Amino acid sequence: MSALAWKISGEYMESCNCDYLCPCLYTNPQAAVTYDNCTALLIFRIDEGSGGGVDLAGLKFALVVKSGKVMSAGNWVLGVIVDEAANAAQRQALTQIASGEAGGPPGMIRQKLVSDFRGIEFQPIEFVINGVERAVTIRDKLRFKIAGVLSRLGNGEPFYIDNAGHPAARKLALAKSSETHVHCFGLDLDMKEAGNNGHYAKFAWAA
Repeated sequence: MSALAWKISGEYMESCNCDYLCPCLYTNPQAAVTYDNCTALLIFRIDEGSGGGVDLAGLKFALVVKSGKVMSAGNWVLGVIVDEAANAAQRQALTQIASGEAGGPPGMIRQKLVSDFRGIEFQPIEFVINGVERAVTIRDKLRFKIAGVLSRLGNGEPFYIDNAGHPAARKLALAKSSETHVHCFGLDLDMKEAGNNGHYAKFAWAA
């Protein structure tokens, strides 16, 4: 692992091809996923943070994952997309962080679960938040829209799952996707109006 010291926090959102509610969330994740594999798209917006003394605020990155039937069994495919808006120093730092080379939660994923790392791309990442709705667009590579599943209490808040063993956050807002698309790193998925799984949260990582 790299000796790079880093700390980042901000907003995260995700969509995967599992039916809502993804069984990984409440089985730590020992249960079989809904289909033969799980294709999961994890998008992060850094609101505060730095790596190796380089300011990373305002930048974004994506982890594109494909696992087998049981996620905890490993053998994942992983590809990383880093914000094209980053300058040379920011690209270097964020590449080390997002790829897992600099430790922290991405390092755990890379060391323990990934067997097929498919590299890094630099692309513009559009990250949109509108109330309980979230959307991301990365050119023709990746796109999804999710919306929080609202409680019937009428307070405008989604359901949450807490104390989850998820690498992004312990507490996640539960959401459903209206569309999920990925065409990169040799992975292809198109889902529309399937109500597939999504979630979002604030995140804070460091190493």
